[in-house]
Amino acid sequence: MSKLESASEHLSAALDALEAAAAPLAEARARAESDAAVIARLRQEREELLARIAVLEEEGRALAGITGEVEERLDGAIAEIREALGR
Repeated sequence: MSKLESASEHLSAALDALEAAAAPLAEARARAESDAAVIARLRQEREELLARIAVLEEEGRALAGITGEVEERLDGAIAEIREALGR
């Protein structure tokens, strides 16, 4: 075997080893990109949910105010009915 053939075999073996070592790195990069996309979608969904929660909290406060007003009116109506019945 000549020195050139030997060097060619060593080079080929080194390239194969380098390729084998790089494959997991390429897979890891692909997973990282996929994970980054998932994280971005989850962050967007979180922001949408936080906005929805804020809307629902505001609606809850508005309903609480309406409920209080209705309660006052009912109490007044009950008092008037009791007064009318007591006469």
